[in-house]
Amino acid sequence: MSRIAATFEALKAQNRKALIPYVTAGFPYADITPELMHSMVAGGADVIELGVPFSDPSADGPVIQKAGDKALAMGIGLVQVLAMVQQFRQKDSKTPVVLMGYANPIEAYDLKRGKDSFVRDASAAGVDGVLVVDYPPEECVAFAATLRSHAMDLIFLLAPTSTSERMAQIAGVASGYVYYVSLKGVTGSGALDLGAVEAMLPRIREHVSVPVGVGFGIRDAATATAISRVADAVVIGTRIIQLLDGQPREQAAAVVRDFLAGIRQALDESTAPAKRA
Repeated sequence: MSRIAATFEALKAQNRKALIPYVTAGFPYADITPELMHSMVAGGADVIELGVPFSDPSADGPVIQKAGDKALAMGIGLVQVLAMVQQFRQKDSKTPVVLMGYANPIEAYDLKRGKDSFVRDASAAGVDGVLVVDYPPEECVAFAATLRSHAMDLIFLLAPTSTSERMAQIAGVASGYVYYVSLKGVTGSGALDLGAVEAMLPRIREHVSVPVGVGFGIRDAATATAISRVADAVVIGTRIIQLLDGQPREQAAAVVRDFLAGIRQALDESTAPAKRA
């Protein structure tokens, strides 16, 4: 069982929902990421999504694009991201880490170092899952199998426009969890439509047996709690990047920890058994 699957199983047994924060590796300071990851765990994160900076993202809105551009300008690439995970693992052997990004950096990594080098090195660094935005399920069956052979999961995005056929295709190769994008558009765009999410999740679960996380549009405890009533996990990215932007280095970790602690408290209170009068 992967570390991600074990985490979701433990949360389910406790009637709790997963909190999955996202941060772009190398933002806002080149060497701060492992520290931020630990602060996320201290704030109540169950899984961490770590964005791999890429020059031409297709799903990221302007806030995360700006963060990626800043990280790239500081020389942060996939090699550095794996080193960050490895550093994080020196103190945390439990919290799952998912790399979120695009095909180009992975394929460039393998082209330079040999076939399956990325999977081998990611596993050695302590990565638990990979979400590759532009890998369609029909083209990565072998990649998914290679990841699973190293106890890593391949995670996919689902969208409001995903058809039943697409969901079935993804169900055939996905593991760990699936990430439902609650909005049409890029990260940070639009307002969350809870009714649409509530209507979509039963459709997804008809095809997908792994947990379902929901992201895009979750900005605070209220929206996180509302989503947690129908989803297995809430994913928060853009709001964290906004909080970090311009933050002094010595305050950045505490800001993230305190923000997530408020979300964690709200999630746990929403699932706690009602007290008898």
